[in-house]
Amino acid sequence: MSLTRRTVLKSAAAAVPVAALPALPASALPASATATREPVALGRLADKIEAGMAKYAIPGVGLGLWHRGREYVRGFGVTSVDTNEPVSGDTVFRIGSTTKTFTATVMMRLVERGRVSLDRSVRAYLPDFQTADPSVAARVTVRQLLNHTAGWQGDYLEDYGEGDDALAKYVAGMAKVPQLTPLGKVFAYNNASLGVAGRIIEVVTGKPYEIAARELVVDPLGLDHSRFFRSELGGFSVAASHNIVDGKAVVEPSFDAIPRSLQSIGGLISSARDQLRYARYHLGHRDLPHLLSDRSRLAMQSHPGPGGTLFVELNGVGVSWMLRPTAQGPTVVQHGGDWSGQHSGFLFVPQRDFAITLLTDSESGPLLVAELFADDWALQEFAGLNNLPAVPRELPPRRLAEYEGTYVSQQIGVDGKPADLALDVTADKGQLVAGAGGEPLLRLAFYRKDYVLALNPDGTSTHIRANFVRGTAGQVEWFRYGGRLFRHHPTGIVRATARAANLRLLSR
Repeated sequence: MSLTRRTVLKSAAAAVPVAALPALPASALPASATATREPVALGRLADKIEAGMAKYAIPGVGLGLWHRGREYVRGFGVTSVDTNEPVSGDTVFRIGSTTKTFTATVMMRLVERGRVSLDRSVRAYLPDFQTADPSVAARVTVRQLLNHTAGWQGDYLEDYGEGDDALAKYVAGMAKVPQLTPLGKVFAYNNASLGVAGRIIEVVTGKPYEIAARELVVDPLGLDHSRFFRSELGGFSVAASHNIVDGKAVVEPSFDAIPRSLQSIGGLISSARDQLRYARYHLGHRDLPHLLSDRSRLAMQSHPGPGGTLFVELNGVGVSWMLRPTAQGPTVVQHGGDWSGQHSGFLFVPQRDFAITLLTDSESGPLLVAELFADDWALQEFAGLNNLPAVPRELPPRRLAEYEGTYVSQQIGVDGKPADLALDVTADKGQLVAGAGGEPLLRLAFYRKDYVLALNPDGTSTHIRANFVRGTAGQVEWFRYGGRLFRHHPTGIVRATARAANLRLLSR
């Protein structure tokens, strides 16, 4: 959901509409559509997307929907505010961390060929693998890489150049990445783990990650508009990356680059049509190439590790897939991803044969993605499912006191330098207020023990859930937000540099 820093705590209510964004005509829907519930629901979805684009200054969106045995793919708006080229279902966007599920699918192909075992140690494939805690390097398994329970700091994003050795150098640098939690015990979203998984693929196949991924998954599935390098996009419709400046979308070319060391973590560029085809594969559709046995494909969607939250509540993570509970029982299989100026959502529900993907070309894209992929509007509309109930309630000051303090998360940036992100959390009117530099950024409203709804400062919904994690002695040790762990400092004593006036968090 996956790599770069972006503002996710700030409300975009002040964003002005994007002017003159062309909408596709009604004929973009199938000609056979009649006045039934299906096209009515599609119309409501289109209305919601177009309203979000105007509200949040998103120039272009690619949509893929599989519902009631039919595929719907279309584009909204433009690929660039500078050119006004319309988005189509084949326009390509960087999909960010949904790439992780491609990495895992490649790994499962190697598992089926007997080249990899999920429950063998990483050192069985990378004998020189080192981590900050030597005991972890010796014991961590491939499965723990893929279910985000390795326990080391996840946001290690260092650039090691554009050579074929970039990922090998990245993994060699893992020794400097701090261990945060015991191996296998706590879910925390982990970019670094998928980098290690990508390196295993390189070593086992004897090929650069990008070539292995194309040969084993991308090309066999017929994903003709999915590539890893921008140099491969000739002749494609390409969505530009946009920043938001004074409430308006502005093309920002600097957002386009991604370090090659991060390709297995979030580097794939793809279209709504290709992403929907990929979703249909993982739903088990028989008209698509047979990459994995049903047993292996379903194993990716089951047996989750420890649960928690990553914008929504999770039962845990299977083999890279986030497994999300619903009030009615069926599991939502989910991912999504982010890179600067390119943000997307991706989910499917096997028991409802339903899938939806949404690709956006603006730094404000997460706000629309949250409306459609963290909130349960789309799930209710198309699959008859709801999130687990979450009714906020006020707690007395004595109950809130144990949560107060400063929470700090760390990352190693693209430049290789460590950085801290901090939230000061205080009690207020039965809820918590999280802020930075004296500025309130979120209200946290409890709906069950340790689990909160993240609200805007005015109390309106962000559609995001988060939770506190306790240590072995029962103390509040972490705040998990966006899947990241923020360490609790009850006295609020942290480095002053950790308090940023405009807090930015890592994406999924």
